[in-house]
Amino acid sequence: MRRLLVALLALAGMAAMASPAAAAPRLTLPPPTGSHPLGSTDLHLVDTSRKDPWVPSGPRELMVSMFYPALLPIGPKRPYLTFAEAKAFLTESGLPDIDPGLVSGIRTSARVDAPARPGKRALVVLSPGFGKPRTTLTGLAEELASKGFVVALIGHNYESHGTAFPDGHVTECAACGSDSKLLPPIRSADVSFVLDTLTRPSSPWSRLIDRTRIGMAGHSIGGYSTPTAMVDDQRIRAGADLDGRLWSPIPASGIDRPFLLLGRESEYTPAGPDTTWAGSWPNLTGWKRWISVAAAGHASFTDVGVLGEQLGLSQPGLLGGERGMELTRAYVSAFFDKNLRGGHQPLLDGPVAGNPEIKFWN
Repeated sequence: MRRLLVALLALAGMAAMASPAAAAPRLTLPPPTGSHPLGSTDLHLVDTSRKDPWVPSGPRELMVSMFYPALLPIGPKRPYLTFAEAKAFLTESGLPDIDPGLVSGIRTSARVDAPARPGKRALVVLSPGFGKPRTTLTGLAEELASKGFVVALIGHNYESHGTAFPDGHVTECAACGSDSKLLPPIRSADVSFVLDTLTRPSSPWSRLIDRTRIGMAGHSIGGYSTPTAMVDDQRIRAGADLDGRLWSPIPASGIDRPFLLLGRESEYTPAGPDTTWAGSWPNLTGWKRWISVAAAGHASFTDVGVLGEQLGLSQPGLLGGERGMELTRAYVSAFFDKNLRGGHQPLLDGPVAGNPEIKFWN
């Protein structure tokens, strides 16, 4: 995924600099398909009970992007990244000469600080891949919010290239290069802290969140961290792993709550190169689905696939970026609708003619 993003941004930069007449590409995300207009707010949270595991000179601080059904679509559209975040991300990726405005100029469908639609709703926590800004899951976050969920998209500090805080400072990826097995316990603690903060009676978010209907999904290392968070925190009633290898197997004591495995067919099938899903599958003892996506790449489950497709970077034979997002949105939102809201979702019962890329392995 990092190689794709680097190539995406490099090509975009070259296109912008090729000649004065060449217009830089305008990058956009597909609008969500649900019926609700969207609001979004960024939260700066400080966990004074923990030192940061990567930079222990201070407490653990997180930036969390909230997405929610809005009462009215008023206010400016949400920026995808700040200029400072884009600059840090490009520099860390070895591309310091590319204009950060190409990425920071993206505007999403959500409106900044739009008034929330009243009523308590199911909450879904999202955790991004290692080294990736939390915003790479914006397309999924907005889809879920447009369908009536509240979404908390967590930026795990020092685990991505460029995280901007309200005072203007931008942290780098101090964790990059570390053993991936170190991350799930840290991310699990982050998730529990975010849940504590959002659901405490004094929080304005407690009026919007149903504490009995909480789910979590993650991409790559975020997906790997989801089972750990579910074992550690029983409030998480359903979980989804999007193309994340389970380097540490799910414990034999198991997870008895609903779980979705959604990943590349080239990697994640019972006979595929990865053996970690098959090893953990018996320890998922609740409702479960194992679904593979033909021709998908690692970035197909995030915004990066979409942005690459818009720049003509689709690899021959690889699933199109917008199609990857369409399938990810459909199956993840169906999973949480069924298992957090009791919705009827025949999409999860087996293959359908309209989605020939999908295979079920349960």
